[in-house]
Amino acid sequence: MPDRRRAATPRSSPVERRILDAAVRLFAERGFDGTSVQEIVMAAAVTKGALYHYFDSKDDLLYEIYHTLIARQLADLDRVVAAGRPPRETIRAILTELIQSTAEHIDEAKVFSRESHRLDEDYMHVLRADRRRYHVTFRRIVAAAQKEGVFSTAASADTVTIVALGMVNQMPSWFRADGPKSAAELADEVTAFVLAALDPR
Repeated sequence: MPDRRRAATPRSSPVERRILDAAVRLFAERGFDGTSVQEIVMAAAVTKGALYHYFDSKDDLLYEIYHTLIARQLADLDRVVAAGRPPRETIRAILTELIQSTAEHIDEAKVFSRESHRLDEDYMHVLRADRRRYHVTFRRIVAAAQKEGVFSTAASADTVTIVALGMVNQMPSWFRADGPKSAAELADEVTAFVLAALDPR
């Protein structure tokens, strides 16, 4: 049984990364149900024994796809917050990092958005805790700035958080790397929109 409370640090061994990369590619192309363990093994050029040495099951692989993505995003969040910049700069940096990270790893985000309901309750508990920490941190920054009069209170901190982060959560359904807007352009537009809405009137 894996330790599902482990710290949010991505898998780093070359074999684990190969297995995860193969699973991401196949799950994105064929879906979770449409991909067999044997197909992952063949795509990763490893033995089935090697896969089961690192991962208990396909469910474990699915969780690790999310775990790797959220670990990266939480690390970005912590780094931005630790910089101690003013609220507007902090919100701009958080959203920019999140949008660019999601765009750069869109297959991982796509797999997770489509297949996360397949995770068992233990994995879902860890997932919700990760997301809650991200949302709570973002909401706290908005709420503190509203209290100081830096941000408008026209929308509650909860609503601002749901709208801003919810948009990013929807990116897997519409963002394409070869689309009309780059991730950087999208981040500029989204942050400008959110910050304009937060301007005190």
